[in-house]
Amino acid sequence: MAIAIRAKQHPTRRQFLVRSASTAALAGLGGLARPYLSRAADRPQIAGGIQSGDVSTDSAVIWARADRPARMQVECSTVESFRTIIRVASADALPDRDFTSKLLLEGLPPGQDIFYRVRFADIGEAGISGETQVGHFRTAPSEHCLVGRYGRPGLGHRSRARWHANLPDHA
Repeated sequence: MAIAIRAKQHPTRRQFLVRSASTAALAGLGGLARPYLSRAADRPQIAGGIQSGDVSTDSAVIWARADRPARMQVECSTVESFRTIIRVASADALPDRDFTSKLLLEGLPPGQDIFYRVRFADIGEAGISGETQVGHFRTAPSEHCLVGRYGRPGLGHRSRARWHANLPDHA
């Protein structure tokens, strides 16, 4: 039985040039496409967590502190998955305010759970953002939702309902 042995084929000049050019291009892009972890020290961080307060029927204040000058970016949603964003806002955290940024979010739906996420972005260089932290609060119900079936404040929280709506005490 005869066995055919083929000689090792060398790449053609065209194949060699194409492979060399593609290798050089990939090596050149390596400096531009930095991995996530190598830029971690360049990313602004949230120092001390995120806070919300002064919640009313349609607004709330969100604030956080960065570790350097940065722009705080806030997104709000009524669903935890952030499938639909209802508000987007930003404010700068600068040294004259101890790198603290505060935003008033208005036009929120009353009596709803509001999920918000906060991150700081570098002011000087676009595309460099720190990690995102997520928070949650509930807006106060509107006044017409506070009175129950029998003229009493609803939801089982009589004192809180009277406080928000300034309703008289119905004993």
